[in-house]
Amino acid sequence: MAIKSVRELALKLLMQVGESGGFSHILINQAISNNDVSEKDKGLLTELVYGTLQRRLTLEFYLKPFVKKKMDQWVKWLLYLSIYQMVYLDKIPDHAVINEAVSISKRNGHRGKSGFVNGVLRNVQRKGVPSFSSINDPIEELSIRTSHPYWLVNRWVKMYGMDTTEEMCESNLKPKKISARIQPLKINMDEAQSTLKQEDIETEQSSLSKQGVNVLSGNVLSSSLFPEKLTIQDETSMLVSEMIDVESGMTVLDACSAPGGKTTHIAEKMHNQGTIYAYDLHDKKVKLVKEKAETLDLTIIQTGTLDSRLLGEKHNEESFDRILIDAPCTGLGVLRSKPDIKYHKKESDIYDLAQIQRQLLEAVIPLLKQDGRIVYSTCTVDVEENENQIKQFLNDFPDFEVDPSFFKQLPDSCRQLNGISDYGIQLFPQDFNADGFFITRLKRK
Repeated sequence: MAIKSVRELALKLLMQVGESGGFSHILINQAISNNDVSEKDKGLLTELVYGTLQRRLTLEFYLKPFVKKKMDQWVKWLLYLSIYQMVYLDKIPDHAVINEAVSISKRNGHRGKSGFVNGVLRNVQRKGVPSFSSINDPIEELSIRTSHPYWLVNRWVKMYGMDTTEEMCESNLKPKKISARIQPLKINMDEAQSTLKQEDIETEQSSLSKQGVNVLSGNVLSSSLFPEKLTIQDETSMLVSEMIDVESGMTVLDACSAPGGKTTHIAEKMHNQGTIYAYDLHDKKVKLVKEKAETLDLTIIQTGTLDSRLLGEKHNEESFDRILIDAPCTGLGVLRSKPDIKYHKKESDIYDLAQIQRQLLEAVIPLLKQDGRIVYSTCTVDVEENENQIKQFLNDFPDFEVDPSFFKQLPDSCRQLNGISDYGIQLFPQDFNADGFFITRLKRK
């Protein structure tokens, strides 16, 4: 269909993500490039798509009393999109939302569809959406109010209790801050922050990385420093590379390196001296790592396409001073920027990925030098992929331990967090208004 408005484009994207399993962040970027979306409308499009996806289960609950018959998929998503605007966006009057929805339905259906859409939305406007107080089960109430699948909320409550789970679910609905990492071989922090200030971009220094800044206001993507001297990277992701504790001249393995944020950060911390072998499973992803290294003028990174469970066929035993396994995971710590994940994942996925994580850990053990260190990290918040994974590893490989100095080297801002255990640190999205991450460091006893 020909796209007539930003809302019609949003509807098309919601159908692609919600019904066809597309990835929201990729599709939004493609849509902006392919449809000549104005600067003003880029923000609105992103808000409409992410907001509607984030609140999908809540919107379903709101709509249910007003619809008694089966709808076409596009009609359902148009109603979700419209109710999202009516409930959550103050600047758009209800009558404008309803008129636009009716216009879209006329272009996509027939008079009966537009009449149905008009009737439902006017009913919602007149009566208001239902209250959550009608839900008796507290886990179901939290699930619907914060739009997280019941199985996931129930699982988190068993792991972390109701209070932490509620904080996490509510945090996942809020926009996260933008963070960036300077390239210290090209610019120092004072120069970077001064330049950004001149460009009307206000920043504060990160408490998790000496190279990190959090953006308080302004568009950092428009800065003259981006992308050669500034890399967009989540603050908690930066902490992973900080905790690897590298030095210039080391030989380092990044077993799951794409898209290259941590790999290039490690290279910067090594002052571009030494060697980093960076692998990933797919050629396209490896290309991203290579391109990022070239953009930042980092020459010590050697990329390769490989299933890292087969690294023993490529490298000799005891080859590496440091090994990073930023393991493939469920991604349940990044639901703010990838809201579709929570609807696509199943509980069985957690256990399937835990198997792969386990195989990766076992594959790299022989490659570590006797006095070397392994950093294991994930961008998820599930105990099975994180704490239990390390607990099982230490049980099966009793000559290894969690490096005691890991905890001493954690930044001060991490020391009082609830997520610190004997097995590493679990960062929740609410801790730093950033991605949820698990990080630990292993060594031989």
